Amino acid sequence: MIYLDTHVVVWLYAGDKNKLTKLGADLVNAHDLLISPIVQLELQYLLETKRITQSADIILKDLSKTIGLKICNKPFEEIIKQSINQNWTRDPFDRIIVSQASINKSLLLTKDKTILENYKEACW
Repeated sequence: MIYLDTHVVVWLYAGDKNKLTKLGADLVNAHDLLISPIVQLELQYLLETKRITQSADIILKDLSKTIGLKICNKPFEEIIKQSINQNWTRDPFDRIIVSQASINKSLLLTKDKTILENYKEACW
């Protein structure tokens, strides 16, 4: 299983697999795909700021059908407790996304340099 960062979700929905590295594309093709529920909220922020044109619900329903994307259902309290330890960033989305992956000791596919430098299971 591998977790996806928000920008990866957007690119996959848009059909922009060419934005992924070869490793990233191989991981997407070879693993069960999960996201933190906070990705849904971040997608909504992107819609509200006009950086994307589709709602989180549309994007996630489509990716669920096309690539089997699932939302992780770990208890929120557990994730927040873990996110307190992610003090290398002030970005609440990144803290929660990393915490979601780290609780399961899972890979996180991201292009975010700060995450790549601070979460040992992050890959690009």
